[in-house]
Amino acid sequence: MSPVRVIHASYVDVPATAMVSPEPIKLTAMEAQWVVVPVLQHVLLYEGEGLPHFNDVLQSLSSSLAATLRSFAPLAGKLVHLEGTGDVAIVCSSSDGVGFIVAESDADIHRLAGDEEHDVRVLERLAPEVDMGELPTPVLAVQATRFEGGVAVGVTVHHGVADGWSLWTFVEAWATACRGETRAATPCFDRSLVKLPGGQELARSFLRKYAPNLPKAVYPAPLLEDHARLTRRTFTLDARNIQRLKERIVRLGEAQGAAPPSTFIAVVALAWTCFARCKPFASDDDVMVGFLADARHRLEPPVDAGYFGACLTGCIASLPPRELRDEHALAAAARAVQEEVRKKTEDPMAGCNFLAPAFTVAMERLMNVSGASSFRAYELADFGWGRPRRTENTRMNRDGQVALMRARDGLGVQVSVSLLEPAQMAEFKSQLLELVG
Repeated sequence: MSPVRVIHASYVDVPATAMVSPEPIKLTAMEAQWVVVPVLQHVLLYEGEGLPHFNDVLQSLSSSLAATLRSFAPLAGKLVHLEGTGDVAIVCSSSDGVGFIVAESDADIHRLAGDEEHDVRVLERLAPEVDMGELPTPVLAVQATRFEGGVAVGVTVHHGVADGWSLWTFVEAWATACRGETRAATPCFDRSLVKLPGGQELARSFLRKYAPNLPKAVYPAPLLEDHARLTRRTFTLDARNIQRLKERIVRLGEAQGAAPPSTFIAVVALAWTCFARCKPFASDDDVMVGFLADARHRLEPPVDAGYFGACLTGCIASLPPRELRDEHALAAAARAVQEEVRKKTEDPMAGCNFLAPAFTVAMERLMNVSGASSFRAYELADFGWGRPRRTENTRMNRDGQVALMRARDGLGVQVSVSLLEPAQMAEFKSQLLELVG
């Protein structure tokens, strides 16, 4: 029997008063590559006596979603292949809507929200399944799941339309409307604001390279993995952990005149060091860490922070295993990550083709970081029932993937980790506790 059962499916329509673009919104080069790696999913878990009756939750979620779509109308559209030009674009009309799935589960939400180890079998079914492997495809779908004593809200959005910053902008707007409050800022979907060398032809070239069989969008073979076999755990670093970690990095790097690292750099350095130490890498094989940096403020001219889309540049740092295993490992890792960030600040286009490394590097030696320590998911996702007890990225589908967000208390960092071998996960945890102790 499935741990999560769908009991109803419907659509939330775009209000007649919504601002619907009459023209297709063509994906930029920074978005086109996501056509073959399309799914961005998050689940928010709520529990406690303060929750309304489930029918009232559904009514609030549905009506507030409709209100939110007045400003976010393109999310109710579809992603289509424009055969005549070779572009992929968002097309939205007043007759479009967002899939709204209602489900139920007998699983223990208290354990789901509290356990360090993920119940992947349940978590992955709390966000709506959307087949994005062929265009046209919906851009967004949502799901509400009833538990005994709790509710889950799941969001699935096409990564070619939204990055993490944009996803949480939408969730914030939806939650604000659900609380009956007014949100002042209006998102901007104007792709012409993203000035990239090569313009639309660069986007088409990426589509020809990575999605040559459009309208079919085939997931890249190097990224395929049996994610059902993965072990996934979530750790929380509190503010004291992070401060000690930063101080340790500075102390270890004093000979090189190291500056205090940002929280993101410190946490990535920590996870990368643990990753290198929990796996049996040969001494002559570099260990890599890959992550995506927000390019909005790095482009020339900069893109307004309210831009809604995927505006990311790729970063990869590498070090030999011995440097990630000696006593100065944290400082070496932080320097390498900081240098990669510096390079992308100077030339964000250097990482524009961020999918290319999947075809050129040994993926088993790459730790992939998604999210950011500054994502305020818990703070933004208060639908009127308080902050979620837990939120997770359900697309932790690779050995060596790490997902970051700000912790529930607003001060620490949540670190979710996916590894193939349980013994390696145990060693990762051991190293993490030792390095932040």
